[in-house]
Amino acid sequence: MNRIFLDVHALQTVPPSNINRDDTGAPKTAVYGGVPRARVSSQAWKRATRTYFKDEHLLDASELGVRTKKIVEAVADRITALDPSLTGETALRIADETVKATGLKTEVPKRKAAAAKDGEPEPAPESKYLVFLSSRQLDGLARLAVEGAADITAYLKDKENKGRAKQIADTLHSVDIALFGRMVADDADINVDAAVQVAHAISVHRVDNESDYYTAVDDENTDAETGAGMIGTVDFNSATLYRYAALGVHQLAANLGQGLRDDEPRTDPVRRAVEAFVHGFIASLPTGKINTFGHHTLPDAVIVKLRTTRPVSFVAAFEDPVRGDSGGYVREASERLAAYIPDIERAYGDEESTLTWVLRVGPNTQKLAGIGAESQNIGELVAAIGQAVAERLEKPA
Repeated sequence: MNRIFLDVHALQTVPPSNINRDDTGAPKTAVYGGVPRARVSSQAWKRATRTYFKDEHLLDASELGVRTKKIVEAVADRITALDPSLTGETALRIADETVKATGLKTEVPKRKAAAAKDGEPEPAPESKYLVFLSSRQLDGLARLAVEGAADITAYLKDKENKGRAKQIADTLHSVDIALFGRMVADDADINVDAAVQVAHAISVHRVDNESDYYTAVDDENTDAETGAGMIGTVDFNSATLYRYAALGVHQLAANLGQGLRDDEPRTDPVRRAVEAFVHGFIASLPTGKINTFGHHTLPDAVIVKLRTTRPVSFVAAFEDPVRGDSGGYVREASERLAAYIPDIERAYGDEESTLTWVLRVGPNTQKLAGIGAESQNIGELVAAIGQAVAERLEKPA
């Protein structure tokens, strides 16, 4: 298959907020171009994107996975749904044996075992770390467990049946696993290489964190009782962020393997996944301290590139921090990108087959109007990208 890369770039301004905290509770930062910048980690935005898939119904539940230590309970619940006679400890036992047949290790957490009271059933086993499994993988393991429920130990000693358990865990990947990958320490054979790389978002300008001192009044205080019932501080900053992600469409197609439904063209699952990722990455927002700051914003500008060479970030346009001399950062950041993009693509031979789309808001992004096909809204943008990806996938290698 041809190598196909999709680069997504966004400029997004967030007001006073604490989207992504470090171990001290302060907003994360980084030094770039010799000055401190606001930073939002790649993990935070990947999590927000995955959550957006589900919350906004961009993908069906059958196309998504779950990341949890409680995989035995998840399989046991499906076992009971398939065969209501298999419940409680029985369902947990055969689920545990089936999960372990995939190569994953489970154990009863010591804290839960110690907390169990006399006479209570032993708590369910858990994996030692978070495991990412698709809905179809959990369903497949449950069906396998029900088949061998009469004597699950003997059933899974059969090499063919044990091989089926491993095959289920190594195929039938959900879209989010295909996009963001999976690492399994106990069994590298079922690892999945991520199709998406997400950069840490950084501000295009210098940022210094600030601190808000707040007090709370006790509602039941009398007039004679003065003073606050509680005092504290919370750190925050505000920034215009440069966000970037690179999607290897060819890797995504390999991870998904067969179509998620047997009655659809080969490219459809990949197209749905690409469209969901582009929409989810652009529109999602990490929710750290959101009740405190209400930082609900969307990007001012989005640039998407479809190319066959290699991913290219445009973060170097902001190595010299934007000064904001014109009264804000978005206008100058847009001007920087409008100048930098054609310059670097000229220097390194941007191919003729590279496609570019732009989605922008307001007069401050006007300089970006000429660098690609303009979309009027996110639906139009996503549809155009999905169509282009499907056409590229159909081309012979």
